Amino acid sequence: MEESQNQRRMEPPKIQRLSESVVNRIAAGEVIQRPVSAVKELVENSLDAASSSVSLLIKDGGLKLIQVSDDGHGIRFEDLPILCERHTTSKLSSFEDLQRIKSMGFRGEALASMTYVAHVTVTTITKPQLHGYRVSYRDGVMEHQPRPCAAVKGTQIMVENLFYNMAARRKTLQNSSDDYSKIVDLVSRFAIHHINVSFSCRKHGAVRADVHTVAMSSRLDAIKSVYGVSVARNLIEIEASDNDPSTSVFEMHGYMSNANYAAKKITMVLFINDRLVECSALKRAIEIVYAATLPKASKPFIYISIVLPPENIDVNVHPTKREVSLLNQEVIIEKIQSVVESTLRSSNEARTFQEQSAGQSSSPRINTSKEVNLSPMPTGSRLLKVPVHKLVRTDSLDPAGRLHAYTQIMSDRHLEKSASLNAIRSSVRQRRNPKDSLELTSVQELLDKINSNCDPGMTDIIRHCTYVGMADDVFALLQHNTRLYLANVVNLSKELMYQQVLSRFGHFNAIQLNDPVPLKDLIILALKEEDIDSECNDDDSLKEKIAEVISHWF
Repeated sequence: MEESQNQRRMEPPKIQRLSESVVNRIAAGEVIQRPVSAVKELVENSLDAASSSVSLLIKDGGLKLIQVSDDGHGIRFEDLPILCERHTTSKLSSFEDLQRIKSMGFRGEALASMTYVAHVTVTTITKPQLHGYRVSYRDGVMEHQPRPCAAVKGTQIMVENLFYNMAARRKTLQNSSDDYSKIVDLVSRFAIHHINVSFSCRKHGAVRADVHTVAMSSRLDAIKSVYGVSVARNLIEIEASDNDPSTSVFEMHGYMSNANYAAKKITMVLFINDRLVECSALKRAIEIVYAATLPKASKPFIYISIVLPPENIDVNVHPTKREVSLLNQEVIIEKIQSVVESTLRSSNEARTFQEQSAGQSSSPRINTSKEVNLSPMPTGSRLLKVPVHKLVRTDSLDPAGRLHAYTQIMSDRHLEKSASLNAIRSSVRQRRNPKDSLELTSVQELLDKINSNCDPGMTDIIRHCTYVGMADDVFALLQHNTRLYLANVVNLSKELMYQQVLSRFGHFNAIQLNDPVPLKDLIILALKEEDIDSECNDDDSLKEKIAEVISHWF
């Protein structure tokens, strides 16, 4: 008995032919990997249909609903029965057609794959028809005959309950926000390339669209509309071409970010013959160029459109058509890299920094009044408390951090009173010290010594520098023109205070303390200061008695 079981285990397993439904479901999981894959296929179909407007509605990151509507030429009524069968397409009829293919779709697998992993409903109308037709598909076939319905020009495809029969795949795609952000990124890439097409992408239930563009005449305007002004103003136009059949034949046009642009993630939009693709070799070559120019951890923005003869490109490389193979690919990448490098070097002669004026400073102020403002906050607004170590100073005149705690806001009346007191004290000091301090030979000699050893370059740096921030407890960052310096704050403060004392000797204003120091404490401090170098150390009680006696005289 055991011998017969061992013999059965050693026998090779029997090869079986899989059923057509299993084969189609396995193939569908490869073509439609996640919701963004389905969106890409549907948008490309809309563009192949010569649409001038493409609208998307997404629910739960595309798992619940993907609805793509366009105003293209539509689908003929007689083609609806085979619309979602595998390997049915209007893009080519023979294998040789791949050598000159210009459309983005050609396999006839996308819609069929969706029907095996989701519920698909198609509504379409062609130009001569008075009404449209709606039909649902499942497992590649129609669930019912096409039904007449009201419809607008073009086609609308709804993909519902994506991966409803693939539990493992659906569990890995529970983060709907992540999938929706991928869809928005995909639509944004199409929008900046196909500038003659209007795009709209909206989340189900949302009032405003996350991507909304109209047909534009300028690609730079499209980039500004999709990615913002901060990206568009830091872009440089680049062009490259080659017409030598022995090496390469191509034309390249695009935009690249200059040295002022900084981001944590690279954004590279690559179209080859109007097909959105990825090229890791080209991406790596451009990153190498930018790594030598941009600060560490900063990534560029790149948009490149390459046009090649159809016979020099192989589009039948990847099931999702996101990769292509080019003839003389290494030569093309090398020439594009050279153009990017030369353009970036010529643009690196100047840097632009955005700064905030002192009048726009939003640093917190200390309210010294005891009154409390009880006015209600505006509806929907919250007072966000920023940690001290995360405060960013945008103005060199603004103290930032916790330095504002030492600055008191005085009323105009108090300021006038204090100014008049200072003027009185100054006149009293002038009467008591009729001789100018600079007449002292010792002070003048020290000042002459400082002036003779003065370094003009260092003086200019200190005089016109901008304080950036503290690097650690000792060193501070100072910016002068386009250079950044590390300054020892301790040594710099000592030298600065020493020179200030000499230059203003005898002209210092009186210092008024907020809380006057008791005279007795000052006398004790002075007595202790005199006994530092003496050998005798009297009892502190004697100093207190002396201080008390003297203080009674005042």
